Amino acid sequence: MDKPNRIWVIPLSFVVAFMLAAAPMPPWALAWRPAWIAMVLVYWCLALPERVGVLAGWCVGLVLDVMNGSILGQHAFGLAFVAYVALLYHQRVRVYPLTQQALFVGILVFLYLLMMWWIYDLLGSVKYGPSYLLGAVTTAVLWPWIYIILRDVRRRARVA
Repeated sequence: MDKPNRIWVIPLSFVVAFMLAAAPMPPWALAWRPAWIAMVLVYWCLALPERVGVLAGWCVGLVLDVMNGSILGQHAFGLAFVAYVALLYHQRVRVYPLTQQALFVGILVFLYLLMMWWIYDLLGSVKYGPSYLLGAVTTAVLWPWIYIILRDVRRRARVA
């Protein structure tokens, strides 16, 4: 018999992503901080599109807005956009090799960071330089490992 569906793995992975996003980094490495929450959101949108979608992206984004003290709805809008694009292309991206998936995720996170940078600049709340967008590079580089780890966790927990 199959074990019961352990859906708690999804929120737990987001909790870990929030912890990684809040972890302190040296000032020289701040520009290279990966978009942990966006990566986890993209993974779950690709793996379980019927369970994690735009609403989940919006809710996770609201939590990120509160955590960062940014304008309420800013990250929610960005992560809802990320979830929408991931859901739109999930059938194609799932069959790509990991290198192509990393390129897709990198471009998607670049667009997300560009959107956040534009909103920060438009509202004048925080001034970031173009180095703010470097997080997309580290996100793309880390994607294969995050994908493999989350896939193994999902399979062992039999989340479906």
